[in-house]
Amino acid sequence: MEEQLKLENQLCFSLYTASRLITRLYQPHLKKIGLTYLQYIVMLVMWEKEKIVLKELGDTLYLDSGTLSPLIKKLEKKDLVKKQRSEKDERILEVEITQKGRELKEKAKNIPFKIAEETGLTMEQYHNIKKMTDEFIKNHV
Repeated sequence: MEEQLKLENQLCFSLYTASRLITRLYQPHLKKIGLTYLQYIVMLVMWEKEKIVLKELGDTLYLDSGTLSPLIKKLEKKDLVKKQRSEKDERILEVEITQKGRELKEKAKNIPFKIAEETGLTMEQYHNIKKMTDEFIKNHV
């Protein structure tokens, strides 16, 4: 078999596997606060922005509306966010964090530190992987 077709030489498989493993590390922490991984990344944006246009939220997370809309509905049912039409333009949907959503931030604040620790990487390795991954994303989105 040619070297370039060996699974062990595929960047895509390494990234795919690493992504699944990282997501698995998050699961027990997120379960404690009642969120899935995708709900968590939505809430990360909401804790930062408080209010955002739905399309901008999708662009920020690289999620299409078919994935994002059900996520927002579930977060609305949990009373963590609310969706409303813009007062300036009714065609625009906005998502706003609720008080309960703000309060959840306190329960989530240590998760990134726990995940960094659980990776088994040094802080330098952790930051290098993050930097290289961000650079790759920036160059290909």
